[in-house]
Amino acid sequence: MRKLVLLSALLAGACSMNPKLERPPLAVASTFPTAGPAEPASAAALDWRDMFGDLRLQRLIAAALENNRDLRIATLNVEAARAQFRVQRASQLPAIEATGGYTRQRVPSGVAAAGVGGGGQSPSDPARPSGFEFGQFAAGLNLTRFEIDLFGRQRSLSQAAFERYLATGEGRRAAQIALIGAVADAYLNERLAQEQKHLTERTLADWQVSLDLTRKLRAARQNSGLEVVEAEGLVRQAEANLALQDRVLRQASNALGLLLGGPAPADLPAPLSLRQQPIRTQLPAGLPSDLLVNRPDIRQAEHELTAANADIGAARAAFFPRLSLTAAFGFSSLAFETLFQGGSRNWSFSPQIAQPIFQGGQLRGELRLAEIRKSIAIAQYERAIQMAFREVADGLAGRATFAGQVAAQREAAEAAERRVRLSNLRYRAGVNSRLELLDAQRSAYAAEQTLLGVLRDELSSAAALYRALGGGTAAPKDRP
Repeated sequence: MRKLVLLSALLAGACSMNPKLERPPLAVASTFPTAGPAEPASAAALDWRDMFGDLRLQRLIAAALENNRDLRIATLNVEAARAQFRVQRASQLPAIEATGGYTRQRVPSGVAAAGVGGGGQSPSDPARPSGFEFGQFAAGLNLTRFEIDLFGRQRSLSQAAFERYLATGEGRRAAQIALIGAVADAYLNERLAQEQKHLTERTLADWQVSLDLTRKLRAARQNSGLEVVEAEGLVRQAEANLALQDRVLRQASNALGLLLGGPAPADLPAPLSLRQQPIRTQLPAGLPSDLLVNRPDIRQAEHELTAANADIGAARAAFFPRLSLTAAFGFSSLAFETLFQGGSRNWSFSPQIAQPIFQGGQLRGELRLAEIRKSIAIAQYERAIQMAFREVADGLAGRATFAGQVAAQREAAEAAERRVRLSNLRYRAGVNSRLELLDAQRSAYAAEQTLLGVLRDELSSAAALYRALGGGTAAPKDRP
């Protein structure tokens, strides 16, 4: 029996039908379009706590990583793929089971007279005129469902299962990166909505005071009804904007709560304004080849490609003979006392070989299907690289342009505020009309709203670049 198992193990390490896997070349440029030549390193190794310095945002991201349901599903998918790999790997090994049993049966006298059975009562015994009964004990070891993998079919299936397990692990890391970026985006959207709401509340209060003054001047016949109507229009527009901002704020909070997977921690630090956000906006991109190492979604597509290649090997091996083996070794006796004596020993050995002859085109169809799926996996691998390149290029475009846009918009908002002050002085001096002052106030309000939006866009672009570079899975540093 020991020699049989050793022979089977040696036969199991036979040839493989897997085709040679040649990964396609990078279907992108060798450098990013707006990256500088002195960027040998990438920000992918930057821990997300170093990327997002807002303590409130850090607490929210940590809560999301612990409770988010999408990330939990991705983690469970990893466990499921690991279990599937164990199931497939077990098929390469012999299944050995121990058996033991007792059988009690009655044999008719005619059969017993022909010599069937053994021991027990004689067929002519008057106590048992129609037959006799006897019991039999049995114990043994059985070797079942063992396929000698001559052509590597089981090994290819096991490799495919292992690669898909690795792919789900990379998918979980990709989900973690996406979750960190999504929480950052939702938090910035909530900050934008909150600050725009506060701006609208302040503007509404100022315009309400202006409307009251305009009405008093109208009552004193010191201005026209047109100025009153214009002031009322501004107040009503601000009230409508306030309702809009309140709705946007609630929706942003709901989106953030969904990502957290539960209620936010009760002891969160106070939020920082968009102007105070310590988010790094200047991140080094490295080279496009770095994405192959840093992006989990690209590594996931690569593992899927390797698994599809192994499926072709299994489909090829199905055309060749399949050798299987069953064996049994044990003891059987009519009495338990003599069960394990040498004369009670029995064994069986049953090798079997099967060669497909006619399958109605099934095997060729399965091989063609495996080849098509490999072609699909190649296209998905190339698409993942191209998508990663595009996302990084978009982030670098934002890195190169947002600073100038924010500076220009900030100057525009400051100029609009100066116009309000000057228009107010000229109005009080009787040089300008009330309508000129109202128009200046409206322009200043719009410029400030736009500035807040641009600040949020710059921070979101930096978070998107960090995510595109594969940041968010680096091991956290030791912190006090």
